[in-house]
Amino acid sequence: MSKVKPAPLPPDTVIGGYRVVRKLSAGGFGMVYLAIDSEGQQVAVKEYLPSSLASRQPGELLPQVVPEKLSLYRLGLKSFFEEGRSLAQISHASVVSVLNFFRENETVYMVMNYLEGATLQDFIITARELKKQKVFRESTIRSLFDEILRGLRIVHQHKMLHLDIKPANIFITDDNRAVMIDFGAAREVLSKEGNFIRPMYTPGFAAPEMYRRDSSMGPWTDIYAIGACIYACMQGYPPNDAPQRLEKDRLGLALSRLRGVYSDNLIEVVEWCMSLDALSRPQSVFALQKELSREGERRYTKLSVAEKMRLQFDNIVSDTRKTVRMGTNFGKR
Repeated sequence: MSKVKPAPLPPDTVIGGYRVVRKLSAGGFGMVYLAIDSEGQQVAVKEYLPSSLASRQPGELLPQVVPEKLSLYRLGLKSFFEEGRSLAQISHASVVSVLNFFRENETVYMVMNYLEGATLQDFIITARELKKQKVFRESTIRSLFDEILRGLRIVHQHKMLHLDIKPANIFITDDNRAVMIDFGAAREVLSKEGNFIRPMYTPGFAAPEMYRRDSSMGPWTDIYAIGACIYACMQGYPPNDAPQRLEKDRLGLALSRLRGVYSDNLIEVVEWCMSLDALSRPQSVFALQKELSREGERRYTKLSVAEKMRLQFDNIVSDTRKTVRMGTNFGKR
């Protein structure tokens, strides 16, 4: 199959009663369009169209799937449809609202509220470029993730996992709400069946078990990603990806640079969430919420002069790597 990316639906295409205005975004698993419903309201329509399995010519509606990948395409299609059905049952301010889902053009479409604002990734990049000591204040980080965890807890209660939590999938609306978007149920099914794991997940935010086909996933998998997101809010950059950490884990060293800037408790929470051993992480969102709410017990351990000198040397060595890591990690699928 050609590696040319599938063409988006043309403007003014009508699908399921929704008129496409323009493409908003595209990823390895499909496209999202701004569309207008029958009452003239703006909505976001997500189309299942995995670029690794299907192609589409400009101006056409139907995807082309090569015969040997058809069963895998249909497997992901079924999972995407079930994902829409499950999300439609969840009503929480921090979880993207699914208004409708339907089959058409030999694929599936998921209709969601159209959100205006920016992603957490956008805010991190902007804040980092200000070159202040703190990328975000600790109170901001705690408040933001308390909001996200409330929604994630509801998701887990519905026996679902997000599986792709990262700053690019946390949307901050213009009316100041934090909303999780772009769930990855279909992604997970195809990775297990088709060995597509590495292209499907974002390095730095994917737990170690997501790289192994034989390992079980659960709330602890999403919790690893939450820890990685908090880390990104503190450092301004993603952490090293799990395979790198399994070879040489520098997470503790990176977090030690933040002693005295962020509380010991917040640093410990990140280390706990990002444990390489799944059983050593919080096993439920409730356990993490309880720890993250302990604002009254903040302690700040200052670095000694010797520690500052050693970290200054480490910073000189690592600074040149940060920009490269940021470019390859943030937003990579």
